[in-house]
Amino acid sequence: MAEAWTRALLLCVCIAGCPGLTPPAEPPQPQNRHPELGFNSSDGSGLSIDIPMALRVFSVDYHHVQAPFEIVLWIMLASLAQLGFHWSGRVPAVVPESCLLIMVGLLVGGVIYGVRHSAPPTLSADAFFLFLLPPIVLDAGYFLPGRLFFENLGTILWYAVLGTLWNVLGIGLSLYGVCLLAQDSLGDISLLHCLLFGSLIAAVDPVAVLSVFQEIHVNEQLHILVFGESLLNDAVTVVLYKLFESFLRLPSVTGLDVMLGGCRVVVVGLGGLCVGLFFGLVAALTSRFTSRAQVIAPLFVFLYSYLSYLTSEMLHLSGIMAIVTCAVTMKQYVEANVSERSNTSIQYFLKMWSSVSETLIFIFLGVSTIQDVHMWSWPFVCSTLLLCLVWRASGVLLLTAVVNKLRRNAVTFRDQFIIAYGGLRGAICFSLVFLIDDFPKKRLFITTTIVVILFTVFVQGMTIKPLVELLEVKKKKRALPTVSEEIHSRLLDHLLAGIEDVVGYWGQHYWKDKFEQFNKKYLRRFLIREEHQARSSILRVYQELERREQRADEEAPPPVGTRSPSRPLLPEEMDSIRRILSRNLQNFNNKQTPAYSRHTLHQEATADRTRKPLRRHQSLGERCTYTAPSQRPRGDNAEPRPSQRVRAGLSRSHTVCYMSHRPVVLDPPPQEAAPDQPGHSDPDAPAAGEGRSQAPLGRVPKKQLSFALENEKQA
Repeated sequence: MAEAWTRALLLCVCIAGCPGLTPPAEPPQPQNRHPELGFNSSDGSGLSIDIPMALRVFSVDYHHVQAPFEIVLWIMLASLAQLGFHWSGRVPAVVPESCLLIMVGLLVGGVIYGVRHSAPPTLSADAFFLFLLPPIVLDAGYFLPGRLFFENLGTILWYAVLGTLWNVLGIGLSLYGVCLLAQDSLGDISLLHCLLFGSLIAAVDPVAVLSVFQEIHVNEQLHILVFGESLLNDAVTVVLYKLFESFLRLPSVTGLDVMLGGCRVVVVGLGGLCVGLFFGLVAALTSRFTSRAQVIAPLFVFLYSYLSYLTSEMLHLSGIMAIVTCAVTMKQYVEANVSERSNTSIQYFLKMWSSVSETLIFIFLGVSTIQDVHMWSWPFVCSTLLLCLVWRASGVLLLTAVVNKLRRNAVTFRDQFIIAYGGLRGAICFSLVFLIDDFPKKRLFITTTIVVILFTVFVQGMTIKPLVELLEVKKKKRALPTVSEEIHSRLLDHLLAGIEDVVGYWGQHYWKDKFEQFNKKYLRRFLIREEHQARSSILRVYQELERREQRADEEAPPPVGTRSPSRPLLPEEMDSIRRILSRNLQNFNNKQTPAYSRHTLHQEATADRTRKPLRRHQSLGERCTYTAPSQRPRGDNAEPRPSQRVRAGLSRSHTVCYMSHRPVVLDPPPQEAAPDQPGHSDPDAPAAGEGRSQAPLGRVPKKQLSFALENEKQA
């Protein structure tokens, strides 16, 4: 009886401790175990309970920690690979980081395949879109250069929307033509399948673009055009991919479905924009009340950003648009509300999170390449690779020819070449191709996508830096703008906004000025704490530049081949240095260098009136020649030039260096002059100032200043 009660009690404890589990309908069969294993087996009519006979000192339960243990190992492998890349000498100057990480992934995938004799684990689409992509997009949006982005927003949207449509339709229709020509091997690929594949293969990956373009340091305009186009291009391609996927699931596609699909693209994009704007304002408002809990202030930046992305995905909107808009909206208000330590925490955590995600993506791209699902077709693979290059280059040339007519700073042909050549593919198209519903040629799509990714990352990614050097593309300025430059830039913005307002033209400066007024009058007062609102706009500019300079200093990589700190100096070396410095200082003090002051100048000037004037090179260029009035040539045929007319009255007992750019006309001396030569003076007449010394005749050569020592006698 007692044994039955014990069994029932243990069964209740097991069921209560695991509420998510339900007991089986039929009791399991009793298991007979050997007594030496430490378990006591008993046969009964109901349930068999294994009770340990002795306490175990050591045991291993890998299945209990398998998932987090493997995740930590993958992150550790990615971090060690990135660390080894930056310590590999001159390799980072030749091979981009993304290429080396993919090679590491290929090596790891080959080892796993050789050991297990089966395909290694692949990167699932859900893991990529829900966990790895958001940190990268959040980091890019939060540290996005706002001024450059909004000044080039029209061109970026022009490339991202119309350029993506151009590539998708061009690649899809051209591939369908290739399939019609090769009916024997590609005849079962429909037009919608070709358009679906074109939508995913046209996706320019911002991860690969950032990884490559941050290493070649192109100018700010070119960088923001390529990066902004790749960032918004993903939102458009994902929307088009889902649209064509919906068309494939319909029994037939009508004209009404096409119209509704176009409306859906607009709704998805604008919906993601609105969701991101809402969560960005809420995050800014929340950060206003974090003064008493600064520790959790950075947490709201990550939570609201990720929540905006998940909400958009839940509503089938553009998650990339949502998280970018959220980051751009909340940045200026959050930075003003939180402390400097919190800003530093946000910066470091975003950079760390995005770097780890980026490294994992490239390693899994290499690992996932080792698969058993490959299918090869020379016409399809080669045609896809060629069409991706041709349609992107033609699209960039045609769209830039139109947009240059509306831009003040035209996009040069060299920049157009880099934009077209920098269309790198990456993990986005790789993840989308695995989401395609099963059909006979899905493995061919997977193989072609992998080939395009490897070609763009390795060939284009490794050759773009030499091409930038060869074409002499304008590089990025290393120095950050100063406060004076920022103030003058804003002055020009206000001036252009005023000009547009006067002429009645509503341009970008007009709307920018209106938004600044609205922001200052309403948003900043409502979203920023009173004590953190800068009273002066110059102070706000200075604080922003300080944060930017700190961020640039912390992000700057150390120079390659830096040496370790030198050894400390020995005592005898310190004594030698002291003796050398003391001897040089004593020699310098013993030099007979005349010193001029208001106490000694009078005696020295009266004792030696023939002292040669002190001269030094002119530091202002060759604009003027400065000559003292006492050094002008005298004579009947010598007329003073305007540049030689300087002031005659000098203050008492001072060294004079007159550097005025405006010639001063002196009053003529009180003497008679000939009518035909009013400017000539009598050589026998006394000087204008009594007691003034006359310097010898001569002219001071150019690029020199004359220091005239003059003294005025006491009355």
